[in-house]
Amino acid sequence: MVEHSSGTNLSYRGDIVGMEGGTSLQDDSKYYDDDGRVKRTGTIWTTCSHIITAVIGSGVLSLAWSIAQMGWVAGPGAMIFFSIITLYTSSFLADCYRCGDTEFGKRNYTFMDAVSNILGGPSVKICGIVQYLNLFGSAIGYNIAAAMSMMEIKKSLCVHTSDGKDACHISGNPYMIAFGVAQLFLSQIPDFHNMWWLSIVAAVMSFFYSTIALALGISKVAENGTVMGSLTGVSVGTVTPAQKVWGVFQGLGNIAFAYSYSFVLLEIQDTIKSPPSEGKAMKIAAKISIAVTTTFYLLCGCMGYAAFGDNAPGNLLAGFGVSKAYWVVDAANAAIVIHLFGAYQVYAQPLFAFVEKEAAKKWPKIDREFKVKIPGLPVYSQNIFSLVWRTVFVIISTLIAMLIPFFNDVLGVIGALGFWPLTVYFPVEMYIVQMKIPKWSRKWIILEIMSTFCLIVSIVAGLGSLVGVWIDLQKYKPFSLSN
Repeated sequence: MVEHSSGTNLSYRGDIVGMEGGTSLQDDSKYYDDDGRVKRTGTIWTTCSHIITAVIGSGVLSLAWSIAQMGWVAGPGAMIFFSIITLYTSSFLADCYRCGDTEFGKRNYTFMDAVSNILGGPSVKICGIVQYLNLFGSAIGYNIAAAMSMMEIKKSLCVHTSDGKDACHISGNPYMIAFGVAQLFLSQIPDFHNMWWLSIVAAVMSFFYSTIALALGISKVAENGTVMGSLTGVSVGTVTPAQKVWGVFQGLGNIAFAYSYSFVLLEIQDTIKSPPSEGKAMKIAAKISIAVTTTFYLLCGCMGYAAFGDNAPGNLLAGFGVSKAYWVVDAANAAIVIHLFGAYQVYAQPLFAFVEKEAAKKWPKIDREFKVKIPGLPVYSQNIFSLVWRTVFVIISTLIAMLIPFFNDVLGVIGALGFWPLTVYFPVEMYIVQMKIPKWSRKWIILEIMSTFCLIVSIVAGLGSLVGVWIDLQKYKPFSLSN
């Protein structure tokens, strides 16, 4: 049963609160925070689950290939470098959640809010373009990655039921559509505050498939009886000098993208209850999460390289082929799919909130809702604009994923180019303004040198990823993801 009403979606209209018994609910600290929004309930552990869900994606499976491009010294070193940079900039961002006073200042609900309130000017538009392009690109890439894992499961089943007699060529389009249909429903979750459970499930799945990949790598090393790989990675001679350089650059791009989550950090921080201050809780959660993810990255990447050496595959699980332990690989691929269901939402929710917030400002009556009464369940309020806009978003991202099935390389470009502005530049510049760090002071110079160095890394990583895209364009076929 559907009943029409006009309501307010607090996920993006937090400035308006209801009235009860003639008393503003905003004054009731038991139910509402200092900004009039419904009381936040997030903890350090739910925050860790959000961060781990955002950081550990199926990209962890490409780290062995990235290390193979650079070798035993530069590969792990690059991962440690990116983890340290991300940890520092996450700390900077945590201090930018509130303007001025880090405990009682005005809240910045999103990364864009922080840039607007602290930096202002052209930075806002530049940040918006880069951030939301990254979010949109991530949604498309996750659709492709999930479809590839589902295809691997189907192929494994096909090979074993036919005793290897069937070539088992599988189209990815049905799986992309299935993933998109599932996201149509999950996208109606109002906001981050209502999806903590999905992030916890996704985080558990990321640990599960990473652990399987690690265990299979250890098993492969034991089977080989030796640790493969070299200090410098893929050698010139096996590849041309140019291919070696582009491979190293693309490996940097993959690692950079694996650590790119800063542009959803403030949205995650906005779920944390206080006291203690949100900034302190976020810094603890960031330290725990980045330590955990870096450990997993190093273990999976290094063990994968030790197992396959310079021939490490782009997807570590694919390297084990259809073996006797096929059911273990299938379980890992299933975990990847479940994880990507949650990761898609972690990246899409900030984009949903931004569009809905801007639409509500321009058309105040757009927040009209329908109350859906389902027998045996609580009344569900559905915002019509959210339903239409989020549905259109999912459909478009699914269609683009089907049209450009090699979009993972394009995503590498977006990740490489987005790493510097979103993970380094804006957090550093906002921190300098927020903490009133004097220009040309020692601390200011160190921060600017770090930012410049990361810019150079992002440029070369982007170039390497662009070469990968160019190679894919040589065999480009729309709607042709197959296995």
